[in-house]
Amino acid sequence: MVILDRAEIEGLIDLSVAGTAIEQAYVAASRGLVNLPPVGHITFPDVAADCHIKYGHMHGDPHFVVKIATGFPHNAEQGLPTGNGLSLVLSAQTGVVMAMLHDEMVLTDIRTGLGGAIATRTLARADSTDMLIVGTGPQALRQIESHLAWIGGHLTFKVWGRAAHKAEAIAQTMKDRCTITAVTDLETAVRSADIIVTTTGATAPLIKADWVAQGTHITAVGADAPGKQELETQLVAQADVLVADSGAQCLDHGEVSHAFASATPVTAALVELGHALSEEAQGRTDAQQISIADLTGIAAQDIAIARVVLEAKGVA
Repeated sequence: MVILDRAEIEGLIDLSVAGTAIEQAYVAASRGLVNLPPVGHITFPDVAADCHIKYGHMHGDPHFVVKIATGFPHNAEQGLPTGNGLSLVLSAQTGVVMAMLHDEMVLTDIRTGLGGAIATRTLARADSTDMLIVGTGPQALRQIESHLAWIGGHLTFKVWGRAAHKAEAIAQTMKDRCTITAVTDLETAVRSADIIVTTTGATAPLIKADWVAQGTHITAVGADAPGKQELETQLVAQADVLVADSGAQCLDHGEVSHAFASATPVTAALVELGHALSEEAQGRTDAQQISIADLTGIAAQDIAIARVVLEAKGVA
């Protein structure tokens, strides 16, 4: 059995290679070529924490993957990582454990960042430049890195968080790689953004419908468990383009779940990202449309990035 730790795993990831693999995985999932059982969730209300268990098998692959990822936000107060976990890679022929990727959440962070960038590139206006990152956790940095790698250095960034000093820290970390500014007024930043990426664990909406200008694209990655919500329900319901990484999964616990469960009529048909990528369904068709990508994270991404790591290691 191959055992890889976080440092070695990070050294094996090429964002371009991993992004291409994840893009292909989205298409395969939407075409029904990936066995994706329902996500397992364990919640720990006393510490506002959760654990996700995602697992699946891509048809024809010699391996299948079981991924465990935890989010314990209060760990930061103890100087501990807020996310942790691992992926197990098993033989689809024998069930034998072939590899343990003890990534301590980094694979989930990277594949989520790349998923966000893929969705943005697919749905945002081609002339978009001004990007707002909402949130200051590890995923905020991953989204910036992935958008730079997958879309390009012409993007400029603003970052907002409830703790202004954390937003400033991200701006300082990334200032040599891109044009980036920390902001304190969320409404003003939303109103001027071409692209908005939300990365928080919020349980009440942060972005209001009447703040969002025509032509804006939003990639929302925070609502990855029941009870989470970053976008006002009316905003999702009135969007012109509505895309999910998994329709069934997002209707269960994503941003779209709140809209479809409400009394507000939903304007757009829900399209899966894989179908938009393959052009089997339409994404944005007009520069004035408001588009939203609801990404709850699917096991097809975990399968794809685990394969990338093992192939780079030469053991796939």
